[in-house]
Amino acid sequence: MATFEYIARTRDGKRIGGTLQADTEAAILRALDERQLFPLSIEAREEVASGVGGGRVTTRQLAMAYSQVADLLTAGVPLMASLQTLARIQKEGGLKAALLKVVDEVSSGKTLADALGEHPGVFRPLHVAMIRAGERGGFLEDVLANLGGFLERQDELRNKVVGTLIYPFILVLVGVGAVSFMLMFLVPRFEQFFSEMTLPLPSRVMFAVSGALRDFWPIVVVAMVMGIAGLISLIKSPWGRKTLDAVVLQLPVVGLALRMLAITRFCRILGTLLSNGVPILQALAISRDAAGLVRLSNAIEEAIENVRKGKSLSDPLRQSGIFPEEILEMITVAEESNQMEKTLLKIAETVDRRTERSVDVAVKLIEPVILVLIAVAIGFVALGILMPVFNMASTLQG
Repeated sequence: MATFEYIARTRDGKRIGGTLQADTEAAILRALDERQLFPLSIEAREEVASGVGGGRVTTRQLAMAYSQVADLLTAGVPLMASLQTLARIQKEGGLKAALLKVVDEVSSGKTLADALGEHPGVFRPLHVAMIRAGERGGFLEDVLANLGGFLERQDELRNKVVGTLIYPFILVLVGVGAVSFMLMFLVPRFEQFFSEMTLPLPSRVMFAVSGALRDFWPIVVVAMVMGIAGLISLIKSPWGRKTLDAVVLQLPVVGLALRMLAITRFCRILGTLLSNGVPILQALAISRDAAGLVRLSNAIEEAIENVRKGKSLSDPLRQSGIFPEEILEMITVAEESNQMEKTLLKIAETVDRRTERSVDVAVKLIEPVILVLIAVAIGFVALGILMPVFNMASTLQG
């Protein structure tokens, strides 16, 4: 999620500026439109995950910080003293620098939510919205405790996904390294030996690839780096994200895992916001920007319009084709019984377990696919070397 600086005019012509966080510029335009602001300029700013002092602030650090402040407030310690204690016990880094700034701003008369909102690179709009609702409703310690638990679960899920992908990543590195070594150092030893022979097609292709790697490896490396950079840039564009979502969601096992991850994130964020007193339109807007899938973001955008007009939330979600029917039925019943926040959190817990199983199955499927691709590449090199040997042996026997 990127940070954008904007300059806009209000309905009465007043010129204002500020910062917002979203995945794309289009999301910023929607947020400004919801605030009835006319944008004059929007610029991206590189400030996503670093603190005021330049150090990276992790999700685990924020979860512990929110939980510690909640414990202090529950024990009867005033907010100002709690923030000072939290800032004092932090190690040097981005979070400590940000907290020191927050302490100064709160002591000057700002609310905690407004002070945190001054540092969008550390404290996300989701956090600020929940804390603002807690301050207004008089249950700040409950909000902070819920937010700390929410971030801990989010961090655990992220670590699980990253941890399960480490082994496939190592397999790819080892496979690419092994094939590259064979093509650049092993294959050339046979090239002169077979120079006077009429080589079969696999051998000619293998020697051509080997020669290209040896003679033009700097160009190959630069082309690979540029290709990866171009692919990343394309994926970050609206068209690229939409296309990638459409392709990945069609994959048999990986698509299901990604869909479950998106459903878990949406239900947990929306349920947490609603349970902490955030208005539903604002909660849906924050959930939309954190959805992670373009199709889901578009469905939430339609849901916002439906709710604003007094219509159902579940209809646009059903049309997106992402949610299983049983989850949609639970959301529909929750709307009718006015138990939306409890139901969404229950759905998040249930889907979380299914997500873990889907991720495990996806990783177990990826590993043999990678091994097969590596075996095919090594087998191709071996075939290119052995076919001329077999042809030579057949000629000698004849």
